Amino acid sequence: MNWANESSAREFILLGFSDRPWLQMPLFVLLLISYTFTIFGNVSIMMVCILDPKLHTPMYFFLTNLSILDLCYTTSTVPHMLTNICRNKKTISYGGCVAQLIIFLALGATECLLLAVMSFDRYVAVCKPLHYVVIMNHWFCIRVVAFSWFTGFGNSVLQSSLTLNMPRCGRPEVDHFFCEVPALLKLSCADTKPIESELFFFSVLILLIPVTLILISYGFIAQAVLRIRSAEGRRKAFGTCGSHMVVVSLFFGTGIYMYLQPPSSTSKDWGKMVSLFYGIITPMLNPLIYSLRNKDMKEAFKRVMPKIFFCKK
Repeated sequence: MNWANESSAREFILLGFSDRPWLQMPLFVLLLISYTFTIFGNVSIMMVCILDPKLHTPMYFFLTNLSILDLCYTTSTVPHMLTNICRNKKTISYGGCVAQLIIFLALGATECLLLAVMSFDRYVAVCKPLHYVVIMNHWFCIRVVAFSWFTGFGNSVLQSSLTLNMPRCGRPEVDHFFCEVPALLKLSCADTKPIESELFFFSVLILLIPVTLILISYGFIAQAVLRIRSAEGRRKAFGTCGSHMVVVSLFFGTGIYMYLQPPSSTSKDWGKMVSLFYGIITPMLNPLIYSLRNKDMKEAFKRVMPKIFFCKK
């Protein structure tokens, strides 16, 4: 019987770390602190990028979209996780599970594509500086961002449909904190290998193709930077791209671990920790990485934040 047609599937039980009650309070504190910093950090970056005219460039347009993604990404899971930790019955409705799965997959896939777009922006800035304004024009930036969002949601609908239409047996217990593909596939009583193969194909498209393009872009960037004679010029070029590489390493490393191997081969506890990292910790770290390692961003904060909090002109 398909999940979508099963009248008894009114809700799912999210096990999380229910077998380790002593972890509930530390996890609640960690999630609350991380979510608070994620909201503050990403909203701050969005406001600074919008309000400071000096940051009205393609790079910071993409960074604004990344902050919106990270904010929505964590909001799709963390508030419900915080609520569930405080309840004895840790459940999620069938509709809530479907919505959570679709949104989480869509925003994750969109972020993969957006990070690839940001690497292309850095490639053009470093390797083709004289053509930067022509190549990275306003309409091109809007089109590639729109493509990232539409492709991300299209991928999510396909993967969610394949996952949710698998027949389920036994109690609807999801051994995770939220509805995610590997955990949901483990509930199926049918052979999941054909579905896993199809999901693997989509994951390769969404994960490996962008990361390959990113590595190629940074290969050209490294060659261009090493040809710069000035040590100060090399330092500035590497500093501009360094933040993006840190974000790429954190996000893609954990995403590839989770989605490019069979669910059966993933340790359930380790899988949960990895999911917490790329779904919660990484979106919290992104604003810190970009603000602390980026000179233009730090100067923009100094200009804009006093106007926001103290109403200075």
